[in-house]
Amino acid sequence: MLFFRGINSINLDVKGRLAIPKRYRESIADASDNQLVATIDLHSPCLLIYTLDEWEVIERNLMSLPNVDPQARLYQRLLLGHASEMEMDSQGRVLLPSLLRDHAKLDKNAILLGQGNKFELWSQEAWDAQRPDMLDSAASNQISESLASLTL
Repeated sequence: MLFFRGINSINLDVKGRLAIPKRYRESIADASDNQLVATIDLHSPCLLIYTLDEWEVIERNLMSLPNVDPQARLYQRLLLGHASEMEMDSQGRVLLPSLLRDHAKLDKNAILLGQGNKFELWSQEAWDAQRPDMLDSAASNQISESLASLTL
């Protein structure tokens, strides 16, 4: 299983390509033959980037939800509908579709954030604007039940 960790400041070129950091390239090539899938994040102004094999698990789970459930249908529509396959080239670059770049307001400067089984891709501006609020929220005494047993 792949595990992506760390924060990377990266640049998008004028065509909307980004270079995946070298330390991840071999693992991505081995796991999914250089195939990645990007989709929108439903809760933050960023993109989610998965290896193809990891995305296919999520895709099967989404497709198994009942289409008659309006909330399930909404998630299917948004996550599956925005999912775009990308191939990492020999230089480790992937081309982000313009609609996804527009959703995350990506331009030249971006943040690629490892999240275990995926990356989050943020515009530098959105990351800088939201990071203080995320830190404040994490530092508050309001811990959810699912985090109560976590020790660091």
